[in-house]
Amino acid sequence: MIFFRKKKVVVEETPKFVKSKAKKLRNSFKYAGNGILKAFKSELNMQVHLCMMMLVILCGIVFEISATEWQTCIVLFGVVIAAEIFNTAIETVVDLVMPNINEQAKLAKDLSAGAVLIIAISAAVVGLTIFIPKAIALFA
Repeated sequence: MIFFRKKKVVVEETPKFVKSKAKKLRNSFKYAGNGILKAFKSELNMQVHLCMMMLVILCGIVFEISATEWQTCIVLFGVVIAAEIFNTAIETVVDLVMPNINEQAKLAKDLSAGAVLIIAISAAVVGLTIFIPKAIALFA
């Protein structure tokens, strides 16, 4: 901001803490994006989820699903992808702190994988309740 005092121009700079907060926020989005990209590139299950997501989007277009059905699908996409990322993070940390075979480490990894499976199956069931009636109506 610029203030004028007795024919003197005083330039007030943005405080450093404001700049650093903006930079921290920008960096946090950058790091989150990097994590998501790494998960999609390195995890086979993420690629499977991505393919299923594309199939659901294609079916949604073909069957002309309602706005509410689209919203349901989009929320489920996010839940499944987030669960898979949490699973990957848990497995990575377990491998880091417990490089040797350990029953508790195996249990932690199995539990997180099981949680993703439950979420993915639930999402698939919801998807089927959306698309099966439309497919039956289309071919009937």
